[in-house]
Amino acid sequence: MKIKLKNLLVTKNTSISECMQRLNDTGKKGLIVIDKRKKLLGTITDGDIRRSILNDFDIKQSIKNVYFKNPASFIKDNYKKTLTKKILKENINLVPIVNKKKIVIDYLTWNDFFKNEKKFEILNKIPLVVMAGGKGTRMEPFTKIFPKALLPVKEKPIIQHIIEKFAQSGVNKFFITVNYKTVILKSFFSELNLNYSISFIHEKNPLGTVGGLRLLKNKVLTPFFVTNCDTIINVNYDNVYRFHLKNKNDLTLVASNKQYQVPYGVCQISKKGSLHKLIEKPKHDYLVNTGLYIMNPKVLNLIPKNKFLNINNLLKSIKRKKMKIGVYPVSEESWSDIGQWSEYNKFFKSS
Repeated sequence: MKIKLKNLLVTKNTSISECMQRLNDTGKKGLIVIDKRKKLLGTITDGDIRRSILNDFDIKQSIKNVYFKNPASFIKDNYKKTLTKKILKENINLVPIVNKKKIVIDYLTWNDFFKNEKKFEILNKIPLVVMAGGKGTRMEPFTKIFPKALLPVKEKPIIQHIIEKFAQSGVNKFFITVNYKTVILKSFFSELNLNYSISFIHEKNPLGTVGGLRLLKNKVLTPFFVTNCDTIINVNYDNVYRFHLKNKNDLTLVASNKQYQVPYGVCQISKKGSLHKLIEKPKHDYLVNTGLYIMNPKVLNLIPKNKFLNINNLLKSIKRKKMKIGVYPVSEESWSDIGQWSEYNKFFKSS
């Protein structure tokens, strides 16, 4: 179903944060920037927003210094199909349609011209690894009985939500690392009628957040997704994977904007020790690790055999080897971390 034009229109005063949410809600890769009369000013893409965040822009700022001011556009009833297809293929997947006064009246997308052409299924050879071997101590007492991966979310375990989201994007090969309460987790999947392949990777001892990945050496020959078993991310996995390839990353980390508020007045002190300013309950924005990654197979060589290893130490090893780590930002609303009770309860209240 085609998205209504009004949902794709923003002004130059719209915040980066709001644009991130709009892209997330519509599932599009771009938005159209207009003035008060709906005259075309430019476009802004998900790539523009990612670059602004990685360049340390405040996401509360407007997009006036971020959006592209000379976009391709078509005049109503005055464009050729062959040229349109070329622009959509080579440039962007959303192009505004304007009248002679440059008022935006519609838009064209990739699907308008290529809906009958089969897109290259880039993810059908890309596996997902779900790290589900941990004890999940933050979710006790539930995890005293069940593995954290079976935490119920809307009548399904969280791990089933994760796998189904990837399967809908074309992924059909899954690995699950297991250690704690393995029998229960395997029993759950044995009762499902699956249209995809699941292999269990057994950690004889707890190996941390990424130590178990070493057991995949020679089992994965392409870049692969890795995710924690307690995080759900509403993102286009195809776009993340293409970003990984385009930037020639060895590891891509998906990060979410997260705002934290200090619940107290914060004192700023002068050099002489007197109060300079009292800031009441300040808010701070950070890019935080969501627990979703894409890794190249050679990263597995940096993981020692049968040794406990967490992601922060693996990232240090990758940087020491001068390998490339990329960051793919997503909006705070795109990410649900239900690995602790406070966030789990918050997720249910919002859903």
